[in-house]
Amino acid sequence: MANTKEIKTRMNSVRDTQKITNAMYLIASTKLRKTKAEFDRARPYFRSLQGEIKRIFRTAKDVESRYFYPADGSPMPDGAYGCLVITADKGLAGAYNLNVIKKAQQLLAEHENTKLFVVGEYGRQFFMQHGIPIEQSFLYTAQNPTMQRAREISAVLLDRFDTGELTKIFIIFTDMKNSLNEEARVERLLPFHRKRFADTDAKERPVTTSFEFSPSIGEVLDTVIPSYVAGYIYGALVDSFCSEQNSRMTAMDAANRNAEKLLANLSVEYNRVRQAAITREITEVSAGAKAQRRKREREAAKG
Repeated sequence: MANTKEIKTRMNSVRDTQKITNAMYLIASTKLRKTKAEFDRARPYFRSLQGEIKRIFRTAKDVESRYFYPADGSPMPDGAYGCLVITADKGLAGAYNLNVIKKAQQLLAEHENTKLFVVGEYGRQFFMQHGIPIEQSFLYTAQNPTMQRAREISAVLLDRFDTGELTKIFIIFTDMKNSLNEEARVERLLPFHRKRFADTDAKERPVTTSFEFSPSIGEVLDTVIPSYVAGYIYGALVDSFCSEQNSRMTAMDAANRNAEKLLANLSVEYNRVRQAAITREITEVSAGAKAQRRKREREAAKG
């Protein structure tokens, strides 16, 4: 059984760790609020882009674009897939990273000719350690996503898609539905289905005014789509980052609760050991006093 000094040393160690987990919880909470606020400010712009794409399809439903499946429903040619995998730069976030990696492994198993484009040091290290080739790794941190970084990623993926090197592009990220529900998702980024931009609002009025597109409606659509793709990637980066912070908050909160339970158990053990030591000392003093009394009595009897 450990002595009181060893127990106190362990209790101090747990308290020090608890200070770290508390600090990490507060930092994650602050980052989560800040990032969500920034994305909320940018959200109206991307909604406007989506609205303009819908307007184009309301005007000319049969418009052709390399970013969309053909209007006649014919399949796209098969070829190499591109997959953007968004992970964190570090762990201590529960199953956040592993859920994303599992989705990536499933996609690789279903389609072997898939090229990985990775954001985040955790995913980069995992694929390297397991001998899984990475087509390109975006070396800047996954922390604090920005629109500029999303445009850089979008430019790389669109260039591969435009040249025909990639026939489909997927994105794997974590969707934060709410503070209690997160889901790692695989979404096809390109090509789009036309129904994705179909009007579902019954109150939407039909287009009665003719619009003039210059130089052509197809080129206007092809010009808008890269901005929309960059916005979608930015949204995925923000969503993943918020999910990471939320997972870290959950993990640190669980660590704090476990630390409280551990401290309570150690406190009980400390009091038990301390009481046992006190009892032992009292017993030793009492036995010594009794021995001295008996000695005096024997000496008095002899005298």
